[in-house]
Amino acid sequence: MYEYIQGKLEKLTPTYAIVDVTGIGYFINITLYSYSFLEGKHDCRLFVHQAIREDAHVFFGFSDPRERDVFRMLISVSGIGTNTARMMLSSLSYNEIELAIQRSDINLLKTIKGIGLKTAQRVVIDLKDKLGKAGPDNEIFMSSKGNTLKDESLSALIMLGFSKNAVEKVIDKILAINSNISVEELIKNALKQL
Repeated sequence: MYEYIQGKLEKLTPTYAIVDVTGIGYFINITLYSYSFLEGKHDCRLFVHQAIREDAHVFFGFSDPRERDVFRMLISVSGIGTNTARMMLSSLSYNEIELAIQRSDINLLKTIKGIGLKTAQRVVIDLKDKLGKAGPDNEIFMSSKGNTLKDESLSALIMLGFSKNAVEKVIDKILAINSNISVEELIKNALKQL
């Protein structure tokens, strides 16, 4: 999996960028937010998500790793593909999408082309728990330690063959008792309970 692509910005349009990396031109789909960030630059670094399909390997690039995180959360929702998620992140900033989900603002999500009532509701239901809580300045913050800890442990245990639902319940139970636990300890304790 690629983390980012860095190189010379050969071509920039509102929907894609071509980045030259030592003579190889990468075609990378981008959002309007990333387009605004890249405008006027000669060199760039795009954090990428690679979608592998039967007929193509497609890159989606983001100027901010947090925007990529929101993109990945959106495509985890049933019925939202990569192009719909990119459309959402071109219509609203990733901060606005996070706030809309946190506040259950279905009407704001419905203003995005291609997002109807049911899809907006599904986005809120599926992602609300994955986001941090709204702070006093109406900004969403996430405890990076807690989320990284949970995410790393969850991925490791799922790769070992355990079901996601069972693993999440056990991890949440362990973290409720001891939030200052290392990833290794969390995985070991979870394995004892699975």
